[in-house]
Amino acid sequence: MLGCSVARIRPIRSLHSPFWGHSMEQTDKLLQRRTGLLETLDMDVVEATAERVVVTMPVSPRHLQPLGYLHGGASVALAETAASIGATLNAGEGMAAFGQEINANHLRSVRDGVLTATATPIHAGRTSQVWQIVIHDERERLICVSRCTLAVVSRSRDGSA
Repeated sequence: MLGCSVARIRPIRSLHSPFWGHSMEQTDKLLQRRTGLLETLDMDVVEATAERVVVTMPVSPRHLQPLGYLHGGASVALAETAASIGATLNAGEGMAAFGQEINANHLRSVRDGVLTATATPIHAGRTSQVWQIVIHDERERLICVSRCTLAVVSRSRDGSA
């Protein structure tokens, strides 16, 4: 189930600012495209604004540690994905945000279901941002809380940071 099905991609609320000079329509397409870790861990961006990002991820066998419980690294990947999207939406034109530090408190173990990460900014500065991420399961039980610090850096014309 690693493939990306267009039918599974949900429309995203278009209340955000464009990524790096892209139009709003191009930004929506970028956020809906599931590549890399989003595809590998089956994450979906549900909402993306400069004030709040919501990303979901099912808990399936690929997300589990050897004892059959959710791997803490999967929660951290979900948290940093949500924070990185939000920080990039807050970064100025020609800027990109990259994770510098992340911490996570894993509060409840799960074996299956769907997780929802909600990221909100604590600080959105010119060169750094700090985001709080709360992860719940489908029964609204708190699974993990995380805080992510991101560096905001200038993107070069060739697309590298």
